[in-house]
Amino acid sequence: MTIEIKSSPLLRFAPSPTGYLHIGHAASAFFTWDQAGQAAGHFLLRIEDIDPSRCRPLFETAIYEDLNWLGLRWQDPPRRQSDHFADYQAALHKLEEMGLIYPCFCTRREIQEEIARSPSAPHGPDGSLYPGLCKKLSPAERTERIARGDAYALRLDLAAARRLYPTR
Repeated sequence: MTIEIKSSPLLRFAPSPTGYLHIGHAASAFFTWDQAGQAAGHFLLRIEDIDPSRCRPLFETAIYEDLNWLGLRWQDPPRRQSDHFADYQAALHKLEEMGLIYPCFCTRREIQEEIARSPSAPHGPDGSLYPGLCKKLSPAERTERIARGDAYALRLDLAAARRLYPTR
């Protein structure tokens, strides 16, 4: 007996409730909704509300109202990113245990300055790549800077990931 599993595509529109939608948002939402319909797929509304300093309930309500006014319908309930912080924390914890992420304390300006200083900075198809400045910090220095309250972003150690999961 053969079991055929059919899946339909899931397309998403992911606005941040940091202001009112504009014509570009409307066009993007309508395009995505239309593509989902043409592909017999599903249209997902994902609210990108993970910046509590800028996101406002007023703007989230306005998103729903505007999309309804446009006649767009989405899978219910909409996905709110802030409802999934525990999932993200678990994934980050696993990546950390695997040694695949590290904290980067550099500002965007510091990264750009480092790239400008390097005559042979690595480049990708879209320009200069992150030079990996904080990858070389010792575990003690990382811990000290985090404890001190220094702002940081988590970065993927691509070399470690490639060692763990080599391409074929």
